[in-house]
Amino acid sequence: MKKNVLYPLLVLIFAITNTVNGQPGLRSNEVKKEWWHINKIKPYSTDLKSKKLSTVKVKGNSFVDESGNVIVFKGVSISDPDKLIKDGHWNKRHFEVIKSWGANIIRIPVHPIALHQRGIEEYVKILDEAVTWCTDLNIYVIIDWHSIGNLHTEVLAHDMHNTTQKETFNFWRTIAAHYKGNSTVAFYELFNEPTTYDGQYGTCTWDEWKLLMEQVIDIIYAHDRNKIPLVAGFNWAYDLTPVRNNPIAREGIAYVTHPYPGKRAVPREPKWEEDFGFVADKYPVIATEIGFMKDDEDKNLVDDGVYGPSIMNYFHKKGISWVVWVFDPVWVPQMIKSWNYEPTDQGIFFRNVMQGKFKYSK
Repeated sequence: MKKNVLYPLLVLIFAITNTVNGQPGLRSNEVKKEWWHINKIKPYSTDLKSKKLSTVKVKGNSFVDESGNVIVFKGVSISDPDKLIKDGHWNKRHFEVIKSWGANIIRIPVHPIALHQRGIEEYVKILDEAVTWCTDLNIYVIIDWHSIGNLHTEVLAHDMHNTTQKETFNFWRTIAAHYKGNSTVAFYELFNEPTTYDGQYGTCTWDEWKLLMEQVIDIIYAHDRNKIPLVAGFNWAYDLTPVRNNPIAREGIAYVTHPYPGKRAVPREPKWEEDFGFVADKYPVIATEIGFMKDDEDKNLVDDGVYGPSIMNYFHKKGISWVVWVFDPVWVPQMIKSWNYEPTDQGIFFRNVMQGKFKYSK
């Protein structure tokens, strides 16, 4: 009888413990028994004698450095640092290879699940390593809150993307305070891919999304006005059409698009112009995810033989910056075949572009 009574009690205690530990943002507090002693995450430490990259600003529809020179960013997204650590490839060499390919920017995706598992304190230390390496290599950084779905309803695509408005606000509050004054971290991508998935994730109007993004921007700007918030549109960050009549009411921002091959049929250029390209005439635009692959694992990514050259020529014409997804041998579409860094077809193509070997059409 005692065994029967104790067993449900033990199960209940185990369930409660796991529930608490699994709540977003709490794992990093598990060891803080004396909770009234507040341990703040200290600002990123920059030696006054250490290298400093030129601060990037928004000027009109362009990104410019401190001398007013226009910068068009061309780079790659790495996989989540948590994955790279588990793969055994979180090291400076990984970033050195990317630099050798010609990139001037690296996008770092932070998945909510990875943050929950490691805790914010440990995760920020990992980001600090990347920022230090990138500073040494003269590469700018985008920190990307890599969630997918409807932040308004808090219905997200998968467990790995699960977050809340409160956690999102607090994530950016922490990051903005920590990297205040650091010029290597130039961009904050506020939310990776917003989508209602045709109502499957609930509803969200542009006005509601705009308000959410403006609230995040205000939190960031309260700490640091020298960062550029990146705002995506709906349809998995592809569609920026609402910006025409109702742009984000904050200065110094840029817009994001993810124009993968499957979004539009050939000829794509007229639709690109309607869907996001027109925004680049007035505001800076950066395509923080592009890419293609030959396999049909994802029909949205299938290479038709014309996507690569056509989107490079279009971006060149419009002055749109871009980042390729993804510098990893497993996540698709891959840029490398293995950890020997042998490039895939898209890896070869975009490496040639970054190295100045691609001939743009006139």
